[in-house]
Amino acid sequence: MVETKTNTENSVVKKYVKFGIVAAVIVIIAIIGIFALRGGKNVSAAEAVSEVTTDAPTGADLRLAVIRMDAIQTDAKALQDLRKQKESYEDKLRSELEKKQKALEKEKAEIEKSQDVLSRDALQRRVVEYQGKVTKLQRELTERAQSIEASFQKALGSIQEKHLDPVIGAIIEKKNLSLVIDGRFARTGVNVNNLDITDEVINALDKKVSSFKMDKPKGF
Repeated sequence: MVETKTNTENSVVKKYVKFGIVAAVIVIIAIIGIFALRGGKNVSAAEAVSEVTTDAPTGADLRLAVIRMDAIQTDAKALQDLRKQKESYEDKLRSELEKKQKALEKEKAEIEKSQDVLSRDALQRRVVEYQGKVTKLQRELTERAQSIEASFQKALGSIQEKHLDPVIGAIIEKKNLSLVIDGRFARTGVNVNNLDITDEVINALDKKVSSFKMDKPKGF
């Protein structure tokens, strides 16, 4: 009985992420380590901060705001449109994969049935050919899934650079804000009025851009 294995059946395409931020952190840590190894004067903390000014913003000077980036990603029209495009490509890829999987399953069954009929060499050739098709399908699936993600991430970056960042900058200027914090990492009290400007950002972004076409991924 010839046994063949395929990772294609019931496979799940893994998402790929960029490691630029991680790489940057590693470089920074390395630089810090180098400076830490260098010799220097052993001064007190007071001497170390001798040139630090006493200037600091007062409560009356600070104008703060919070933006929930997760809400913008979910509710902004352009980003909703972008996700639909991505899902459409993923659905198409999934449909094509299912058809090819069924064809491979059928071929596998035929090989198993013919094992008592074919010669050892002929059977081996069919097995090798089948395994080659499985490998090719796995490679094609991975490459096309990566291409979808790459096109999606490129479009996200374009929306942020060309539309979202200018909108946030304009709101910061109009409200004369000192600091804007990502709401996902902020903890605020219930009695703070006008702190969350997420809805205003979404409304302004929708006016600036309501749809954005991502590049067609390779293989589609």
